[in-house]
Amino acid sequence: MTTHSYVARIVDVPDHGIRLEPADDSGRPDEPTATNLLAMSVALALGAAGYRHHPEPRDPELQTLDSLLAGESVMPWVSDTSAGDNTYVVCTPASTGLPHCQVEHR
Repeated sequence: MTTHSYVARIVDVPDHGIRLEPADDSGRPDEPTATNLLAMSVALALGAAGYRHHPEPRDPELQTLDSLLAGESVMPWVSDTSAGDNTYVVCTPASTGLPHCQVEHR
């Protein structure tokens, strides 16, 4: 993980899932293992917040972990409630190497 926090607004994309809209000062890792850990932590936070996989299959050529974290593609996650304009996934670095992420309403 990077030494910076990763903060992204959750944007609903009807019939496809959600897109993350990272804050300008959000840090994303350059190293593949750290990218995988951040993406896994984001997925766990979304699951804990009631999101589930959208039935539409993921396109592995377009929906890479880097593009998902950068907000360039849609993640196959949906919720029974709309994210609205104030729902964010917030990830902070942890000493274990696995970032701590949670979904927050700001």
